[in-house]
Order: sequence, then C-alpha cells, then structure tokens
Amino acid sequence: MRSFQSLTRGSAVLSAIALLSLATACSKPVDTAKTGANPAAMTAPAASTASKLGDLSAFRSIAADVSGLVDKGDMPAAKTRIKDLEVAWDSAEAGLKPRAAEDWHILDKAFDQALKTVRADAPSVADSKQAMADLLKTIDSMQGKK
Repeated sequence: MRSFQSLTRGSAVLSAIALLSLATACSKPVDTAKTGANPAAMTAPAASTASKLGDLSAFRSIAADVSGLVDKGDMPAAKTRIKDLEVAWDSAEAGLKPRAAEDWHILDKAFDQALKTVRADAPSVADSKQAMADLLKTIDSMQGKK
C-alpha cells in the first residue's frame, strides 16, 4: 500500500510539473504582426482581471482534491494529498515568482495557511474547510474568476 501511495504521489508531482512546464512554454504572447490582430482588444479583458502568474489550474485541481477530502472528513488522505500541492507549488516557484512577485506572495500565504491548517497535529475539519475555501478563492481571483 505504501509503495502505491509513493507511486501515485510521484505521478501526481510529475504530472503537475509537466503541466506547469507546458503552461509556461505556451504563455508566449501572440505575435500580432503575423495575425494582424489588435493587441489591445486581445489582452484588455485578461489583463484587468488575471494575474501575470499564468495558468494556475494544476494547483487548483490539487487544491480541489484536498478540499473534497476535507469535506469528506478524510484528514489523513487530505494531509497526504496536500503534500503534492506543496511539492508542485515549491517546484514552480522559480518560474512563477519573477512573473508577478506580489501575486505570488499573496498566493504563497494562502498556500502556507492551508498547509498549516490541514497538517495540524489535531486538524479541525471546519478550519481546514475554511482554509481550503480561502485558497481556492485566492487561486480563482488570480485567474480572473469570480
């Protein structure tokens, strides 16, 4: 059972890293000279609401998994899954932080609070639910979702 969890965790981390690498590689701005598009029309809505951090969906997906486990009251599984979130976030720091340091710090504080709450010696389900809801809300706000 332990080796299955290690294999699953490793696969999740590698998947998150691959998704983040792909998102980073695909975050190149559109070349307007070739497309003839108006750059202001293409970026105005996104620039006003979304963070420069890029695609955070891999982190949101793991956070949603943790939130679901917390909602079920499965705190041991939530503690295990939140480790995947921590590893993915820490692995992506060097690529994300330079893009938008202020946004990164806001998200980092939300990640740290969620990690601290879910990993407490005697974690409160209610506190963990709130911490995960706050984290998801923060991620969504960085992605421009309401």
